[in-house]
Amino acid sequence: MYPLLETVHTPDDLRRFDEAQLAPLAAELRAFLIESVGRTGGHLAAGLGTVELTIALHYVFNTPHDRLVWDTGHQSYPHKILTGRREAMQSLRRKNGLAGFPKRDESLYDAFGVGHAGTAVSAALGMAIAQSLNTPSPSGESEARGAKPQGEGERKIIAVLGDGSLTAGLSFEALNHAGDLATDLLVILNDNDMSISPNVGGMSNYLARVLSGKIYFTVRERGKRMLAAVPPVQEWARRAEEHMKGMVTPGTLFEEMGFNYIGPIDGHDLPTLLTTLRNMRALKGPQFLHVVTQKGKGYHPAESDPCAYHGVAAFDIESGEPLGKPGGKPSYTQVFGDWLCDMAEREPRLVAITPAMREGSGLVKFSEKYPERYFDVGIAEQHAVTLAAGLACEGFKPVVAIYSTFLQRAYDQLIHDVALQNLPVLFAIDRAGLVGPDGPTHAGSFDLSFMRCVPNLVLMTPSDESECRAMLSTGFMHDGPAAVRYPRGAGPGAAIKPALTTLPIGKAEVRRKGKKIALLAFGALLQPALAAAEDLNATVINMRFVKPLDVNLILQTAATHELLVTLEDNVVMGGAGGAVNECLAEAGALVPIINLGLPDRFIEQGTREELLSDCGLDAVGVLNAVRAHFETERVAQGA
Repeated sequence: MYPLLETVHTPDDLRRFDEAQLAPLAAELRAFLIESVGRTGGHLAAGLGTVELTIALHYVFNTPHDRLVWDTGHQSYPHKILTGRREAMQSLRRKNGLAGFPKRDESLYDAFGVGHAGTAVSAALGMAIAQSLNTPSPSGESEARGAKPQGEGERKIIAVLGDGSLTAGLSFEALNHAGDLATDLLVILNDNDMSISPNVGGMSNYLARVLSGKIYFTVRERGKRMLAAVPPVQEWARRAEEHMKGMVTPGTLFEEMGFNYIGPIDGHDLPTLLTTLRNMRALKGPQFLHVVTQKGKGYHPAESDPCAYHGVAAFDIESGEPLGKPGGKPSYTQVFGDWLCDMAEREPRLVAITPAMREGSGLVKFSEKYPERYFDVGIAEQHAVTLAAGLACEGFKPVVAIYSTFLQRAYDQLIHDVALQNLPVLFAIDRAGLVGPDGPTHAGSFDLSFMRCVPNLVLMTPSDESECRAMLSTGFMHDGPAAVRYPRGAGPGAAIKPALTTLPIGKAEVRRKGKKIALLAFGALLQPALAAAEDLNATVINMRFVKPLDVNLILQTAATHELLVTLEDNVVMGGAGGAVNECLAEAGALVPIINLGLPDRFIEQGTREELLSDCGLDAVGVLNAVRAHFETERVAQGA
């Protein structure tokens, strides 16, 4: 079915192909990618756009000796397929299977692990500097990761940006540094949304081949040296060259940063790609290649709606429709999106901000209904939070919709710009806790720990959909910073009350009265706590607030029970359970306590249910932890 692709086990096999075979190989690779992701789900549209670019990169460069650094893993599936993982694609994003992103311990060809956008240029520049310093790696590591074999040339470092990563401030920080250092580095911008320029075609491709050629580059560099003795003439020549290139290319910004800019070129034109990359491989100093691709290329549903096919569940290839029955329960993301529109109708000061996660955070309906109050800042989490702070200073009520893993990137702004000034900004934190198939790069495992230590911040964890809506209203009406963190996917199916009611801040609720054992559950882990409590005849408390805690209820419970157990979908270290421990210690309350949460390690991908079970955070895990405690106590007393 894939006669050419099935012979490619490593890029060495690819490099033995004739150039005439590369176009048919691209067609096979694209068809395989559609078939594979159709079975497993995953990120599709971006990878369809990088098929030819990926082939050209591995064909021209000697990977893994030459370092290929992908910015976002969404575009790297073709890279995985060509680097020995074709047959393993059936396990993509599944437990013990292939990761959905490049991962260093998965393949020698994955030069740098990624998940968050904007990191490629910084990482690649570090590798390029290391190459220029000729610093040996730790014993054995350089060989394990593709050290220079006998007869190899100088190592080349290539960073491939894409999926909007150029909107990340980190990318520009790195580009600015790279241009200043004049280090050998090739940065490729995969412009798959026509975000910079539509100037693609025969003339642009021709200019790219000329401007990347050795003759032009040599004349250019020699001319610079000759004119250095006559500064006024040198400046005139520089401006003349810049003007000429600026008329047909959008690269003035990158030229000013110190890069030799080439492009834009058609990223699906293999002959142009190969010629340009070969030319640029021979050039010294910082090089910038602008490649324009079509997201979803070769699959009509993805071409028509690349956003919908950015990340997909398993789907029928013929129709493009998702497989399986759609769930009847709304997701927490949908609950947030509906609440946002309802609250905006009542409160004209509400504004919504997101760092490039409109669809993922449930903001589509709001953006269409209230476009003047909706702000997508791109992949710029720091800016998103400080923008919210500025709006709050002027009397508006900002809601920042952000994934837990991405809020980590704006931690300084959360503390310094919002909390320190006690500004009324609501953080709606999606994908909190374990996220399942996206794995450790996207897990929201740390937010309770890094937020509960911040003064002025109210921190809430809803246990169901209706409580989530009420907490969003509570945080929004609070005259200070507040955060509601909720998991990916659907809740337990609680009936949602339409009213925009609020909760008393810092008050928990007893959901079940029992004896001896009390389970203190934070957020989504209330359900396994209730299930385990039936076997244990335990009291169950829905804690609701991590900060401020319901201190009175905790101390009353400690005085009437023999064992407390805290449950949270967050790391144990510094988490909500730790807050309960501190409360008890401060009051001098002596009661045994078990803190259940995520262990001190990164949790790999799998379904959320599988991962919670592995971490002992399902009903069985709670029962086992409690029984183990009493068994240990019995043995100790017997001894």
